Amino acid sequence: MDRKCTMVRISFSERVYEAVKEIPPGQVATYGEIAWRIGAPRAARQVGQALAHCKDPATPCHRVVNAKGDTAPGYAEQAALLEAEGVPFLSDGRVDLKNGQKGGKRHE
Repeated sequence: MDRKCTMVRISFSERVYEAVKEIPPGQVATYGEIAWRIGAPRAARQVGQALAHCKDPATPCHRVVNAKGDTAPGYAEQAALLEAEGVPFLSDGRVDLKNGQKGGKRHE
């Protein structure tokens, strides 16, 4: 019996998009947390690059912020989308990571 093993390789970007799709409405994750979840804990910047190039409207890229809770530069509608989902913000305009982060803990 001849069996061929076919290996499916998922790209880094596809792994990022799949992890981001797991963030429920009303919660956020950081770039570093997404990197950690996909097994690339030192790749937070690459996560940001992958999300900047995402063309799939089903991927909620707006739910990912930086480690300080800042929204992405040049993504003007991100804060409005998060506010519409009920994500809490601090008085200085950053996302309240203590109360809005998926799982309530950080992995950076």
